[in-house]
Amino acid sequence: MTPPSAKEIATRVASIDWEGAHRELDDRGFATMGPLFGPEECAAVARTYEDALFRKHIVMAKHGYGAGDYKYYSYPLPPFVQALRETIYPHLVDCANRWEADLGRPRRYPPTLSAFTAECHAANQARPTPLILRYEAGGYNRLHQDLYGDIHFPLQLAILLSRPRRDFTGGEFVLTEQRSRMQARPQVVPLDQGEAVAFAVHDRPIEGTRGPVRSRMRHGVSTVESGTRTTLGIIFHDAA
Repeated sequence: MTPPSAKEIATRVASIDWEGAHRELDDRGFATMGPLFGPEECAAVARTYEDALFRKHIVMAKHGYGAGDYKYYSYPLPPFVQALRETIYPHLVDCANRWEADLGRPRRYPPTLSAFTAECHAANQARPTPLILRYEAGGYNRLHQDLYGDIHFPLQLAILLSRPRRDFTGGEFVLTEQRSRMQARPQVVPLDQGEAVAFAVHDRPIEGTRGPVRSRMRHGVSTVESGTRTTLGIIFHDAA
């Protein structure tokens, strides 16, 4: 079995309830969708971790990021990764621009991924950021934000490639949000194999007593108790 084709991905992305996803993103800062991949496709995508498709390998413990490792794909991206980026971006850009407007910021994102990528590259952010993350028992990812330069897209995607409770236990996807002068609110997002979650990269607007206010978002992975947990991450901005 091979990863899904670009055409298959486009069909699946088009079938997502994007109106509902936008409501969830506005209400909670994240939205689950999918599954985008079947079990055999998940295994095929996970196997690419052993291929020579990557520009950089990060061992998380060396940098204090957690315990586990991940690899960034190199350009040209595998067709299934490029297709995910190209087909999902247009469905998220309206939400991204609405958030920027609600927060009173002038930034507006172009309607296509190619135009946004050109903006990144013009700002010397030209290294691709889609990645695969792998955790063994005892692995975890500290709360963080995936910001790689002055330009970033407000939303990103993670797709769980492993089977919860069979391939691994523990290892929940965790989000926190924090408003000014308030303690952080944690949220655990259950995912099934092949299921995707879209979530805020850095911050998002939430309704305050006098209109929208900024809520800062972070994400991570709790400790994997047993087995191996593998995830595909789709980030839309490139890195400096």
